[in-house]
Amino acid sequence: MNKVGLSTPYSIDEKLFKMYKDAGIEYMEISVPTKEYDRLDFENIKKWSEQYGINIWSFHLPFFPFDKLDISRDDLAEASIKYHKSFIDKATDIGIDKFVIHASGEPIKEEDRPKRMACAKNSLYILAEYAKEKNAIILVEDLPRTCLGRDSSDILDLISAHPDLRVCFDTNHLLSEDMSEFIDKVGDKIVSTHISDYDFVNERHWLPGEGKIDWQGLINKLQEVNYNEMWLYELNLGFLNTINRSRELTLDDVSRNANELFEGKELTVISTPKKNLGFWD
Repeated sequence: MNKVGLSTPYSIDEKLFKMYKDAGIEYMEISVPTKEYDRLDFENIKKWSEQYGINIWSFHLPFFPFDKLDISRDDLAEASIKYHKSFIDKATDIGIDKFVIHASGEPIKEEDRPKRMACAKNSLYILAEYAKEKNAIILVEDLPRTCLGRDSSDILDLISAHPDLRVCFDTNHLLSEDMSEFIDKVGDKIVSTHISDYDFVNERHWLPGEGKIDWQGLINKLQEVNYNEMWLYELNLGFLNTINRSRELTLDDVSRNANELFEGKELTVISTPKKNLGFWD
């Protein structure tokens, strides 16, 4: 895996593209806080991408707030699909062809899962067909806790809705299944990643080395299923109430981390987990 990318950790402006270039990170996933999606300037994103040589690998479709945006809820699916289509239109116009999606919000009661799954699959079919018309694909992301997509069984059920659906493998979302088992079962349906570390208790979005993932084992497992695509980080680079860092992480830390991982070196760590996590607990 020689492609290293990063999901946008800050607001998107020209400065961010220069930061990527200076750190040697050549690929970007567009992902912004909820309120910033409608402010995205796609013309400038294209201009800065070309100016600084940063490839837009993917676009993360919005997923929050859960009470307004959820393709698995009968009362929200139609509006959510329409909203997603608006971004597929704008993003494909500037050449983006991969769209990461959450199949649901949460919480979901166990007894409600079949109904929510059926609604999500219908929504995914519609979106996959729409993306296909624009030479793009939808990537369903594995999700934590009670969300749809919490294990390989869920993911395979979701992507069965359309032959073109694929998977974005988030390394810190699996809470009920071993990652090796997930990769074995999902296999060549994985076409992108969200790379971050965690404590196996809840999602944390830490830098690899700050949590408990066996990274060399994970890399080897991905290679076993012939995954050799994007190594795309999705991190919270700032200070978190779930981790002690002596300073905020930088894009240079991300680039160094990727080099250390691919060269099998000891990972540089500047943090320790807190005892009272508080985040998503």
